[in-house]
Amino acid sequence: MEVKGKTIVVAAPSGAGKTSIVRGLLEKHSFLAFSVSATTRKKRAHEIDGKDYHFFNNQEFQEKINNGDFLEYEEVYKNTFYGTLFSEINQIWSNNKHIIFDVDVEGALNIKEQFKEDCLNLFIKAPSLYTLYDRLKNRNTETAETLQRRIKKAEKELKYQHQFDKIVVNDDLNVAIDDASKLVCDFLKIA
Repeated sequence: MEVKGKTIVVAAPSGAGKTSIVRGLLEKHSFLAFSVSATTRKKRAHEIDGKDYHFFNNQEFQEKINNGDFLEYEEVYKNTFYGTLFSEINQIWSNNKHIIFDVDVEGALNIKEQFKEDCLNLFIKAPSLYTLYDRLKNRNTETAETLQRRIKKAEKELKYQHQFDKIVVNDDLNVAIDDASKLVCDFLKIA
């Protein structure tokens, strides 16, 4: 794939605030465009297909894997896949924008491996595991079982934070967005 722009990857354990930070960056910077990920997970009530995610069933997702449609993909939870479609990347670059990704930790490392120095990998973390647990619990989207599964996965993902280019601690959302914005502008050499 010919690189036509830069990529910004924002990754974090679930509940650390990566999606809120990505939204903040998109509001601040018109030179960024969001890469909508594909997934097989169930759509939440507030989500819009094609805007929040491209929702596929497992068979459709597997067909896209077989067709080579993904830059990267993985099974994040049992029978729940996420991935980045080449079509998303090409569409964004055709509009002369830099891509911003909101992905899980392993997906971020895979994207960095593909784009090397044309990629800024940001790891977002909550100030503590307790804060992370509290945020997930207060979202009211998790069962006791899924909450424990996400916390267990978060503990594993935190071990990868030092493989990222930069770490942003999300204790105050506005400060974290400003910190991430400065890192993005420095990377893209935009004043």
